[in-house]
Amino acid sequence: MTRIAFAVLTSLLATSALAAPKDCAELKAEIEAKIQANNVSSYTLEIVTNDEVHDQNMVVGSCENGTKKIIYQKNDR
Repeated sequence: MTRIAFAVLTSLLATSALAAPKDCAELKAEIEAKIQANNVSSYTLEIVTNDEVHDQNMVVGSCENGTKKIIYQKNDR
């Protein structure tokens, strides 16, 4: 399960790095669709400013010309 989550996050990072700057809500919706397609049922995606990022490993996207980040956290059951 850990390998699958890592693969999903890695592919999300690669996809967001190649894309043009996007609106945060649009990018968050795309990331949510990809996560749900991999049957991850309990997670949190949050849009935060760069200053609010405490762990770079949680960042799965960057939006609004790099001023904000989207962070992913898997919630344990």
